[in-house]
This record gives sequence, structure tokens and C-alpha cells, in this order.
Amino acid sequence: MAIPFPVHIPFLVGLGCELQRFADGEAEITLDVEERHTNSFSVAHGGLQMTLMDVAMAHAARSRNLDQPDGGTGLVTIEMKTSFMRPAQGRIRVVGSVLHTTASMAFTEARVLDTHDRLCAHATGTFKFLRALPVGDREVKPLARHAGSD
Repeated sequence: MAIPFPVHIPFLVGLGCELQRFADGEAEITLDVEERHTNSFSVAHGGLQMTLMDVAMAHAARSRNLDQPDGGTGLVTIEMKTSFMRPAQGRIRVVGSVLHTTASMAFTEARVLDTHDRLCAHATGTFKFLRALPVGDREVKPLARHAGSD
């Protein structure tokens, strides 16, 4: 059964993915691949898979800080390396997990699995913990939270 994402990510709303697990350094996201998610071969677009792995890895890292005020800091992707093994179609599961954390960084990995639990794609990612994201010369963007998650 799906659970609410702890932070508001407008891009994810349009994809229609669901958060299934978010605890203890792991996160799992599911998505029923629809035509709008596919490439010219009618399989899950690589950019879609990369997005879901990025989100799963960030949520896995964030799940380690749930005991902190407001669920801890946000994260930004510093680096991500992806390998694609087979086409992904139907209902896919994306599982992210933490490999190691420091005070300011998280080192993670994620897998895209098809309905038969076959590995479709794998990624590793490095994330930086941030309380706010400085943009432009002086503007700072706070982490967007869902109403009632304070």
C-alpha cells in the first residue's frame, strides 16, 4: 500500500509513481509504465528510470534522518551513474538503498526491477544534505513540505 511522499516534488505527481517503503536506509517506488512513460520502442524511457532511481536513492538517504526535526535536511544529487540491462515495461519497482553516509554526503544505489524481479537498470548516486538550496545571487529556496508535515 502506497504511503505519502514526505516532501512535495511536483515532477513526481505528473509521473504517477507511488512510494511503497521509506525507512532504515531504504526506499521503494512503484510505477505502472504507461504509453506516456515510454520511448520509441514502447518500453520505459531511460530518463524515467533514471528519475525514479534518483528519487529512490534520495529517499533512502533521507529515511536515515526521520528522527531529526522536520524529518531532517533535503538532498541534492551530486553525481549519478546509470547502467541499463534490459527493457523495463509493465509494473516496475525501484529500490534505493544507502551504502554509506557522512555528516554531509550520502552514497547510494538503486535498481529498477520488472514484474518478474529481473534487473532492468542499476545506478549509484552521491547526494549532499542541504537545509535550503541557494539559487541565483541571493535567493534561497526552502524544502517544500506537504501541508501538515511540519
